[in-house]
Amino acid sequence: MAITSEMVRKLRDMTGAAMMDCKKALDATNGDMDAAIDHLRKAGLKTASKKAGRETGEGRVAAKVSPDGKLGAILLVRCETDFVANTPDFQKLVETLLDVAISNDLPDNEVLETFQKLKVKGGETVQEHLQQVIGKLGENIRLGGVGRLHSKSGMVGSYVHHNNKSGALSLIETGADRAKSEELLKRLCQHITASRPAVLDRAAVPAADIEREKAVHAASEDVLKKPVEHREKIILGKLEKFYADVTLLEQPWIFDDKQTVAKAVQQALGAGSRPAAFVRLEV
Repeated sequence: MAITSEMVRKLRDMTGAAMMDCKKALDATNGDMDAAIDHLRKAGLKTASKKAGRETGEGRVAAKVSPDGKLGAILLVRCETDFVANTPDFQKLVETLLDVAISNDLPDNEVLETFQKLKVKGGETVQEHLQQVIGKLGENIRLGGVGRLHSKSGMVGSYVHHNNKSGALSLIETGADRAKSEELLKRLCQHITASRPAVLDRAAVPAADIEREKAVHAASEDVLKKPVEHREKIILGKLEKFYADVTLLEQPWIFDDKQTVAKAVQQALGAGSRPAAFVRLEV
C-alpha cells in the first residue's frame, strides 16, 4: 500500500511522534493506522528500556492548587538535559502528570509506585505514557517525586522557585480568612523551599536519628572536655539545635528569624493555626 503524506500527518497528529518515525511505522504495517500506533508504542518502550540507566540530573518541579484552596499537588519529573526540560513536549508531560496527581488519592507509603499505575486521559498508565515520551524525546525521563495534600478544615498552598527546579506544597489548619491564609501559605512554602526541613515536628523525627545525634555529640571533643556531670545537659542543648534545624515548626522563620515557624503562623493567622503537612521537591 502506498503511504501518503496525508497518512503520515494523521499519524503524527494522533501520536505526536516524529514524521520520519510515523512514515517508518506505516511502512512496517502496510498503512494500517492502528497497527502503526502499536508499532510506535513498542518502539517507545524499547527506547525507554535502553535509556533507563542514564543519569537524570535535570528536570522540572510543578505544583497546582484547586480553586477552593482545599487540595493541591506537587510533582518532580527528571530528565537528562535542561534543553529537553524546556521543550513543549516535556512541559506538556509535566502538566499531564500534575493533573493526574491532583485528581487521584495518593497513599502515604509507596507513593511513586502507586502513581505510576494511575491512568492518564488517553487510558494508558502514567508509566506507559512516560515511556512513550521517552521514545519521542530520546532522553531518559523519570518521576522524581509526587505529593498531594487535602484538607476540609484548613487551606493548601504552593510555591515553585523561578527556575522551576524546587518548590513546596503545604497545608495549614486554620480558621483565618482565605486571603490571609493564601498569603501566609505562599510565604510558608517559600520558607520550606529555602530552609529544607526534614519533618514537620519532633514527633516525626525517627528515634534512630535522635540516638545517632546523641552518640555523635557524646563522642565529640567539645563534650568530652567538659565535666562528666555537665555532659548530659550539653548534649540536650545540642539536640535542641538539631530539632530547630530539621523540624519545620521549630525552624527560625526566614522572614523574621527571631521567631519560629510555628509562632509566625499563629501570629499571622491566630491562635490554633498551625502547619499540618508539607511536601518539598527539588531537582
